[in-house]
Amino acid sequence: MIDQTVGFALCGSFCTFAPALEALEETAAQFSTVIPILSEISAGADTRFGMAEDHIRRITEICGRRPLTTIREVEPFGPKKLLDLLIVAPCTGNTLGKLAAGITDSTVTMAVKAHLRNQRPVLLAVSTNDGLGASGPNIMELMQRKHIFMVPFGQDDPEGKPTSLKADLHQIPAAALLALDGRQIQPVLL
Repeated sequence: MIDQTVGFALCGSFCTFAPALEALEETAAQFSTVIPILSEISAGADTRFGMAEDHIRRITEICGRRPLTTIREVEPFGPKKLLDLLIVAPCTGNTLGKLAAGITDSTVTMAVKAHLRNQRPVLLAVSTNDGLGASGPNIMELMQRKHIFMVPFGQDDPEGKPTSLKADLHQIPAAALLALDGRQIQPVLL
């Protein structure tokens, strides 16, 4: 087990929650401390993919602590230098757009901003129906920024959803190790 502290933030791409929680389990087995973070919508929305309180309960079991769910809770990541790495999985098109534009109005965007203040790596796992549409420029903008790394991604349903992109969440453990070393896992496009 690697003696480092990793933040793991989940945004509201509810259809990817099952594999994201599997990735969270793998991350918790890999690193000594994992601090879970939920976007406001993820912390409160009951969907056909599960009930919010059930997700919170499972995340708490995996990490040994309840997820952080407010801007106030994650803001100390910056001044206190609490994380070695921050993973955002799934990272929605909405969050990608806010990060690209420097908007900090949610728990996850504040966690990223606060963490980047320390020039430490952020690993994004894209999950958006418009990755080859409106979110495409935001993905490309973020890919060229210092300290931002991507989990390999590709089209998840070229016939049914031709503009949709989704990260291969099973690659998070390997991508995390490389990001901690300042390197992008390759290939990034699947």
